[in-house]
Amino acid sequence: MIHLHDKSFVPFITSDEIEFAISNLAKQMDDDFFDETPIFIGVLNGSFMVMADLMKHYRGMCEVSFVKVSSYQGTESTNSVKQLIGLNENLEGRTVVIVEDIIDTGNTLEELKNIFKDKNLKHLKIATLFFKPEAYKKDIKIDYVGIRIPNKFIVGYGLDYDGLGRNLPDVYQLAE
Repeated sequence: MIHLHDKSFVPFITSDEIEFAISNLAKQMDDDFFDETPIFIGVLNGSFMVMADLMKHYRGMCEVSFVKVSSYQGTESTNSVKQLIGLNENLEGRTVVIVEDIIDTGNTLEELKNIFKDKNLKHLKIATLFFKPEAYKKDIKIDYVGIRIPNKFIVGYGLDYDGLGRNLPDVYQLAE
């Protein structure tokens, strides 16, 4: 068990399980993008570890960039998304893969889709390491899912609780 601020968390997903899931995501993408050079766009802050490990496994040519959006306060989604840092790249005619650490309600994903809708992309693909199907409220296709999880609050491997826990190699869920 670990303690962050005023909350306790119990072990949930090991670093080995995460590594296996990311390796599988990369293999799927290798197959899908064998004849093109996609641009992977990580959603900060949470996706920094996912992006680093995904790029270690991805074998094709690619570019990497990041955007920063925020929709959480404490352990609850605020249901509003603000674009904090945008893109400078010309994406016209490109395949873009948005890389998320976690998709729960889908609010951030919906805002990201709106950001990219006028960019004249060849394809927009969505990848996430963790997905909470019980919490998902949108009708946006998620192309690559690493691990499906219950609707529990988790920390570690890039995910935080009010700034703490991002550096943990394993994932922990909120203790009940």
